[in-house]
Parts: sequence; structure tokens; C-alpha cells
Amino acid sequence: IAVIFSRGISFLIALKATTLFLCFAYLKNLGFTLFSLPFLYYSLISIASHPSINLPILLGKTTDGSFPLFSLIIFSPYIYFVRIFSLLRRLRSGEPTYTQVHEGLYFPRVKDFTTGLPYRCFPTWYTRSPQPADIESAVKWASRQRDLNKPIFVHCAYGHGRSVAVMCALLVARGITEDWKNAEKLIKQKRPYIRMNALHRKALEEWSRHQLSAPRK
Repeated sequence: IAVIFSRGISFLIALKATTLFLCFAYLKNLGFTLFSLPFLYYSLISIASHPSINLPILLGKTTDGSFPLFSLIIFSPYIYFVRIFSLLRRLRSGEPTYTQVHEGLYFPRVKDFTTGLPYRCFPTWYTRSPQPADIESAVKWASRQRDLNKPIFVHCAYGHGRSVAVMCALLVARGITEDWKNAEKLIKQKRPYIRMNALHRKALEEWSRHQLSAPRK
């Protein structure tokens, strides 16, 4: 189990897709074409999150963070696999319900913790990074809420990747840190288990190069 949890979710989804596709090919080769089709379907659903595709609109996720019924049915093999994996990792890590990174800026474990507060979702595949434009939109929205003295809770499925990228940009835009790398260090002091991947860092680099949100003085 420790070996499984040490691997990233991207690796596990790729492994899952490959295994399912091999099951499909094996059963089809034996002549069980009808029984092999579900394995092909589950494999293709996992592959849909690959960076070369990366179309979160396919999930149909709304701005309030909910999934329509059609999405839960079509993408259930992908959605529930990631949810269960994230739940098990959270239980294993023993992280607190929420983490304060700076005054008024938090990472919550779950969306329910933000009940009653304004909420905005920026759909992104679990294994991918928000695009620079989405990071900018999230930062502007969060900054407006913070200007109204409302606490900001940034979350994703696990709170170690996508939400960290957005929080890094927010810390820079609010003038709390000079750049996203220092922001990452600050977050890591408060939330030691964060782990952004190359896609998150690439998006932050592009966001930074365009100076989309001028840091506050």
C-alpha cells in the first residue's frame, strides 16, 4: 500500500488505463468481444485526461462544483477512482481539516467546509493543471472576495496540486510573496505534503511571464 500511495495520481491513472486496455485486448483475442467492450470503455475514459486532450468541458462540471447526472454516469469510472484514491491518501497523511497559509487564505479538505460562502469552480481534470487564463480568473475572483474581507478557501480533490498552483498565484497577486516559487515554499511550510508537478509549474511560469495580475504593493 505504501508503494501505491507513493506514486502520483497521474501514474496510477495511466497504469489503470493500460491494464484495462490489455484486459480488453486479451478478452477480444479469446473471442469474448462483447465482454471485452466494458474494459475498452473504462480505458478510454481514463485516457481522456491525457494532456494532449485536456478538455475539462467534457466533464460538464458546473461553476458551483457539481457534476450533472450524465457526467456522473459516463465518467464514473474516472471520477470515483480518483475520489476514493484521494480519500485514502487524506486518511493516510493525517492532514488537518484545513490549513491556513496566510491571513484569510486557506486550503480546506472538502468543499462542504465552505458552505455559506461565495463559491466558484474552475473545471480541471484531476491529473492536469489549470490553464494560465483559468489561474488568472481564479485569482481575480478570489482577490475581489478578499477585498470584501471574506476568507478564501482554495481546494481541489486532494489539495496538493491544482489548488496549490492557484494559491501560489494568489499569494503573488496579493503581494505576499515575490514570485510563485517563494509562494510554493511558504505553502510547503504550512502544508508539507504538497507536490506540484511539471504541468502546474509550467502554467505558473506562463502566468508569471505575462504578469496577468500585477502584484499589490
